[in-house]
Amino acid sequence: MGGIIMALFSVDFYSKSLFRPVNFKLFVPNDVPPEMKMGNTYYERPTKILVLLHGYNGGNLDWALYSNASEISSKYNLAVILPSGENSFYLDSEATGHKYATFVGQELIDYVRNTFHLSSRKEDTFVGGLSMGGFGAIHTALQFPDTFEKAFSLSGALIVHNVEKMTPGFKDMVANYDYYKSVFGDPAFVLESDNNPEMQIKKLKEENHRIPGLYMAIGTEDFLYKENQIFRHFLEEEKIDFEYHESTGGHDFVFWNANIEPAVRWLLGEGIK
Repeated sequence: MGGIIMALFSVDFYSKSLFRPVNFKLFVPNDVPPEMKMGNTYYERPTKILVLLHGYNGGNLDWALYSNASEISSKYNLAVILPSGENSFYLDSEATGHKYATFVGQELIDYVRNTFHLSSRKEDTFVGGLSMGGFGAIHTALQFPDTFEKAFSLSGALIVHNVEKMTPGFKDMVANYDYYKSVFGDPAFVLESDNNPEMQIKKLKEENHRIPGLYMAIGTEDFLYKENQIFRHFLEEEKIDFEYHESTGGHDFVFWNANIEPAVRWLLGEGIK
């Protein structure tokens, strides 16, 4: 048996949201041989789009190097976009002026759709991520609910309640108070801000606006397990329709590789195996 045949693009373009040239990777199943498509019903419809967001201290090659993202692209006829989010939590930062949420949720999607002639339909567009990228996927989908049909979070860094308690001089194993303030804004007000997915959901409900479908998966040994339970309980209290899965596992690609395909199948409305 041969390996997966897949087009992998590395694209540089100037981002108006980030005020500089940026690079992203893109898997596109446009050169899959006909014999590999035989019997695959996913090729009977247009190619859909999935943005995959990396975690803190990661980069836009993480999903390509350490996961089966290329196989998922080929199997499910998905254009998989791999942007770089630096350590931004994929938020629009007032402190730096860099708008990572706008970059992922608007500028990048528009660029890829136009350049590669991909679907412009919300129903064909998804976002997912791990750790910081899991937070970013949920936040970005909620900020741009007319762009994304669904979002998934694997081991999401849903840490806004932790950030809210931070005071000057705070430091943890990840960063210090100044970093968190530059990313999330003043910690004292983060829970009332648009950087809080809970606040985003409340606003969408008040506006009677559609809320994108949400999927969460977390390992029971993950250091972010408690944070995911807080968000899970919030969704339950707000009567938000969402999918939740937990299983044995930590904060690593062993867990993420075991859970990405079930998440993708859920995005596509398939049963989870």
